Amino acid sequence: MSETPAVSRRLLLGGAVATGALAVGMTASAPAASASAASAADEQAPRRRPGQKSMIGVPFDAHRTVRVGVIGLGNRGGGMITGWAAVPGCTVTAVCDIRADRARRAADRLESKGHPRPAEYGGSADSYARMLKRDDIDLVYIATPWEFHYEQGRAALLSGKHVQVELPIATELRQLWDLVDTSERTRRHLWLSENCNYGRNELAMLRAAHDGLFGDITNGHGGYLHDLRELLFSDTYYTDSWRRLWHTRSTASFYPMHGLAPIAAAMDVNRGDRMTTLRATATAPKGLADYRARFVPRDHPSWKETYINGDLITCMIETAKGRTIRAEHDVSSPRPYSRINTLAGSRGIVEDYAGPAPTGARIYVEPDHSGHSWRDFETYRKEYDHWLWQKVGDDAANNGGHGGMDYVLQWRTVQLMRVGLVPDIDVYDSAAWCSPVPLSVTSLAKGGRPVEIPDFTRGAWRERRAGLDSTPTDMPPVG
Repeated sequence: MSETPAVSRRLLLGGAVATGALAVGMTASAPAASASAASAADEQAPRRRPGQKSMIGVPFDAHRTVRVGVIGLGNRGGGMITGWAAVPGCTVTAVCDIRADRARRAADRLESKGHPRPAEYGGSADSYARMLKRDDIDLVYIATPWEFHYEQGRAALLSGKHVQVELPIATELRQLWDLVDTSERTRRHLWLSENCNYGRNELAMLRAAHDGLFGDITNGHGGYLHDLRELLFSDTYYTDSWRRLWHTRSTASFYPMHGLAPIAAAMDVNRGDRMTTLRATATAPKGLADYRARFVPRDHPSWKETYINGDLITCMIETAKGRTIRAEHDVSSPRPYSRINTLAGSRGIVEDYAGPAPTGARIYVEPDHSGHSWRDFETYRKEYDHWLWQKVGDDAANNGGHGGMDYVLQWRTVQLMRVGLVPDIDVYDSAAWCSPVPLSVTSLAKGGRPVEIPDFTRGAWRERRAGLDSTPTDMPPVG
């Protein structure tokens, strides 16, 4: 069962913008260099095994109830379990953490809220494998440290479950390819748990872009700029300091997906365009060492560490249709939080995290605006408010964090599985959005020279298809 977006009013009435390839979500032409890079990557994609087929357009089997097993019950996983249980037609049947006490506390919390008590797994590194043997789990949600995502996600696919993985789904290119292939071979979906794609501003921006509001899209800017220094040096927040230790062993752009994914979705990446090349730059790693010198006692174990990850890592990405995306990552510098979330085209621009306006975003589009003065995004957000926020927005803030987008993501995931629809985000999107993690390392090692981004769709990116800009559908009744 597919969802195909309607042709927009602005594209029909927008003159030149409505002609050519943009009317199906593409720009009219592409530079020869980008086209050559796209063709080269198409040819270099690993061949599928005999009988192996794409998962593009494959719907979920309809589920009367979606039964979720959770792996990882730290800050993220522990915070998401009540949201899963709150979604109509969803139940958490099993919880797992290497620390058994976390599994017990998670089960206690669900039971205290009137939900069925889930089975508990914990106490060893292979506890998750024992949980995966259960036959009453439809969806595995993984919220462990980054280094475990690939192994656990792959195992969950091989156990016959669908899988939603926190960011990133894997940290190496070979792992990304293997998850694509394993999803195709098992006929089970695996996707990135990218809650920012379901942010209210992000979804409104997506719909406005698809409606032609910004004209021909030319560029975007997104990232993850979040001062995590205090939390990185906390002895309790990140278990065993796992996240800080990544700064001692990798030069990667760890977490650009929060900003990159919404921009890529608005550009129809993997749905008429694709990312072709990436070049990375990095500033010196100063922030964590400076913070440690000022605020961390000399007997703290972090004083034995040397930080090699640059404070600000910038990835410049080009697409087959000649667009550019600037994706940034910085968690080591003193600054207010921002995902940047900027999209621009031939007729205007929207910038998020841009000041005190009620939406936090500002906009300038022709012919509506003139005089070189920004306007608040509020009027346009109301016009382009996504049906998901109109339907579940009142419940979102009460059942999930990050302004409600966590719950919108969970509600939509369950609805897709209960109705039997094609995922909004698939394994190909997820692999592409996570590829800057390993590719930034490669580019930096080459002095910032461009590196090719694989075509995880193996050529299917040229085909127009639905994604996050979906047709309104209801949640099936429970019972």
